Amino acid sequence: MKKFIALLVAVAALLAPAAAAAHPLGNFTTNRYSRIELSGDHVYVLYVLDLAEIPTFQAQDDVGRLGPEGYAKSLAAELSRGLTLTVGGERRPLVALRHAIAFPEGVGGLHTTRLEVVYEGGEVAGGPIALAYSDANFPNRIGWREIVVQGERGSRVLSSSAPSKSSSDELLAYPKSQLRSPLDVTEAQARFTPGAEAGVPPAVLAGKDLRAPVRVASRSDTGFAALIGKKDLSLGFVLISILVAVFWGAAHAFSPGHGKTIVAAYLIGTRGTPRHALYLGLIVTVTHTIGVFALGLVTLALSAFIVPERLYPWLNLVSALLVVSVGLAVLRWRLREFSRARARRAAHAHGHDRDHHHEHGHSHAPEPGSGMRGLVGMGISGGIIPCPTALVVLLAAISLHRVGYGLVLILSFSVGLAAAMTAIGLLAVSAKRAFSRVDLEGGIVKLLPAVSALVILGLGIAMTVRSLPSVT
Repeated sequence: MKKFIALLVAVAALLAPAAAAAHPLGNFTTNRYSRIELSGDHVYVLYVLDLAEIPTFQAQDDVGRLGPEGYAKSLAAELSRGLTLTVGGERRPLVALRHAIAFPEGVGGLHTTRLEVVYEGGEVAGGPIALAYSDANFPNRIGWREIVVQGERGSRVLSSSAPSKSSSDELLAYPKSQLRSPLDVTEAQARFTPGAEAGVPPAVLAGKDLRAPVRVASRSDTGFAALIGKKDLSLGFVLISILVAVFWGAAHAFSPGHGKTIVAAYLIGTRGTPRHALYLGLIVTVTHTIGVFALGLVTLALSAFIVPERLYPWLNLVSALLVVSVGLAVLRWRLREFSRARARRAAHAHGHDRDHHHEHGHSHAPEPGSGMRGLVGMGISGGIIPCPTALVVLLAAISLHRVGYGLVLILSFSVGLAAAMTAIGLLAVSAKRAFSRVDLEGGIVKLLPAVSALVILGLGIAMTVRSLPSVT
């Protein structure tokens, strides 16, 4: 009885989203912050690098080879080469004075990285001075980019293109309102007058403060990633974990994306059957699982050549083009049916209905968009974009030497995703059958299949337009 109660408690904990379990901006992000501090007669730059779980995982070989301090020193030197500071039109070298590094706990047993480096930009003197700063590090990485300019110890900022206060608490607390569209500031200009006092370098965080995870609750699928890090892998817990993974997969299906509306429109716009809905679910499961493993391979073996997060815009584009192609096929068939129907009515009006009897029989042939080709296209479009949390689970499983358990969880997650998509498809088929009992010779119901084809095509075009800027 006690074991049963313990399992129920574990299920409740796993179903509840973890408040700080995953990086709030996403598991792929590389986030940077620069504070240009004009302190007395000196210029300093406090540079903060916040790496989410997957970039931290990719750097673990370097950390293991150099040690945390050696890695921090090497990274600080590398980062300085991507920074440009000019004061009064003269470029200033940035010399690292001090640094601190920590690896706060992330999701699924993985860690994140927080590195703080203080650079000195030299002495300043005289009247109003122009300053320019740019950060060219990690140009192909997604994430938060922020710059602030502050005056201390008598220095006064006369004008600045950057604010004087961080909106992210120096990458410790990201604002909820900007999680979907993070700051992207890589340059700043300012005019200032230096102070007469000696400059004092800014401090870096240390100890517990440096190791604290970034704040802002993560998205609702963090409970899935929490499964991989649990120490108790008894048979009962594994079975419950499978059910929980299925639940989170289904919940993920109802989050934005994965073409729920498109699947429903497709099954309504074609001669969709319950069997077709089940086929769609199976294809989504296989595609999503393969996608996670393929992206995991890229992350592990090819990250030096391919930045993994840059694949997502291309996958979105492929998904959109698949939807467009299926929508065009269904619409073309509907237009052909409409043309044949007009010909039959014209022939009937002239007493030639018998001559068109053979053509009428052929109108029931499967349309191009409703066969296996259309089903495969729709299924792939729904499953081709792997959930980043599923990728984290795969990487965490490798890191914790629980590959078999991780594979079971990912497959269960994909099954849950597919089950939800199948349920949506079955609901669409049932709705279509209910409409079939209505007189289809008039009203909106008669136009429903054609409207569904237009919906598929329209959504596919909208997805394509939205995806194009990300891949250019």
